[in-house]
Amino acid sequence: MKKIIIDPVTRIEGHAKISIYLDDTGQVSDARFHVTEFRGFEKFCEGRPLWEMPGITARICGICPVSHLLASAKAGDRILAVTIPKAAEKLRRLMNLGQIIQSHALSFFHLSAPDLLLGMDSDPQKRNVFGLIAAEPELARGGIRLRQFGQEIIEQLGGRKIHPSWAIPGGVREPLSEEGRTHIQNRIPEARTIILDALGRFKRLLNDYQKEVQTFGNFPSLFMGLVTPDGLWENYDGHIRFVDSAGNIIADKLDATHYQKFIGEAVQPDSYLKSPYYRPLGYPDQSDHCRLDSGVYRVGPLARLNICSHIGTPLADTELREFRDRGQGTVSSSFFYHYARLIEILACIERIEIIIDDPDLMSTKLRADAGINQLEGVGVSEAPRGTLFHHYQVDENGLLQKINLVIATGQNNLAMNRTVAQIARHFIHGSEIPEGMLNRVEAGIRAFDPCLSCSTHAAGQMPLHIQLVGKDGSVVNEVWRD
Repeated sequence: MKKIIIDPVTRIEGHAKISIYLDDTGQVSDARFHVTEFRGFEKFCEGRPLWEMPGITARICGICPVSHLLASAKAGDRILAVTIPKAAEKLRRLMNLGQIIQSHALSFFHLSAPDLLLGMDSDPQKRNVFGLIAAEPELARGGIRLRQFGQEIIEQLGGRKIHPSWAIPGGVREPLSEEGRTHIQNRIPEARTIILDALGRFKRLLNDYQKEVQTFGNFPSLFMGLVTPDGLWENYDGHIRFVDSAGNIIADKLDATHYQKFIGEAVQPDSYLKSPYYRPLGYPDQSDHCRLDSGVYRVGPLARLNICSHIGTPLADTELREFRDRGQGTVSSSFFYHYARLIEILACIERIEIIIDDPDLMSTKLRADAGINQLEGVGVSEAPRGTLFHHYQVDENGLLQKINLVIATGQNNLAMNRTVAQIARHFIHGSEIPEGMLNRVEAGIRAFDPCLSCSTHAAGQMPLHIQLVGKDGSVVNEVWRD
């Protein structure tokens, strides 16, 4: 079997490569997305005190530390068996909204916009954030300002933009200051203008990318995420809902603390990334991995917009209706992850505008004090890339005995593999390796915004070596990027 290897995959957070397998006729038979780095947090956190876990696990990622901070603190709440003060919950929600804004802005404006605005087949030497700044300075500046807005919300609450040690089991450490509230309020109008302009620009671009819409992970699957009891878009609490590609709710009001009843986890020998699946339908094999009755599911912004009944804010709900009209109901194309991110940024800005005047945000009743009352706890929250689970088991002294982390990117792993194969089958024929095809394969992965460890490797382009190898081991074709 012939094989194309893309190593590394660029403009994502972490280290990965892609293998594309060709049959004897030169047609793509399969494709694999491999995560080639190992982190080991689940193992080296064993023996640490529960109280340290939010601060430690926030270091899993420099792009989404808040997501791990909050999920870890919520697992701690369970082990303490406390209901945290209302003020603490509202402050956690505010920080998570800021986190979603800054992460989505990074993904769209810095990582994917060079493809979308400059063109998938544009000069690779210019198809990067610096090329975007040169070609579209106002749009690039808007992306920087949006990410800054989200980071400043995190900083106003946690004291720092990255790795804030602020959320703790039982609540949070500090309230929002009056100066911080005023600063956030003053930034809202600009942020809203930027995201509305970006949404309009993206929707106008869609006519140019109909081929990508049809081939970038456009297949039936399940979608999973958190919703409120009445089906409202949620990002911090709520219950688990699964919806299929036909729009049917196949499971609802699932308790996230019992996630192992409905989520199974598989591993492959060629990747450090686990492959979660919907347990009632089983792990998909090669013949059924994209059927409606297989266990493949997607999480993240696309899934959240597919599973909710509405968002609950006027501008975002208007955009949601148009989003669903374009997708004819449930949206199956992973290319629309970009669209969903922009709508979620708008929803977060509207939510912030609603809650920023709440007097509870400056309350000093921020923490419920308790000792170890349960020996096990699960914390779940919506990270920018999807539903995040932290599952801890402790001894009577609160020392961690076992940790399991179910990361959003892992839950998209099976769908990412399917996406790579679909794109490759459409654009690769024979032994030729066109540069635009390689970029589209990478762009298909970037649509999911995978967060493999911490942060983006580098701005712009990284070295890349691809070989097409025949059955006899001879090199049929090669491409280098220096």
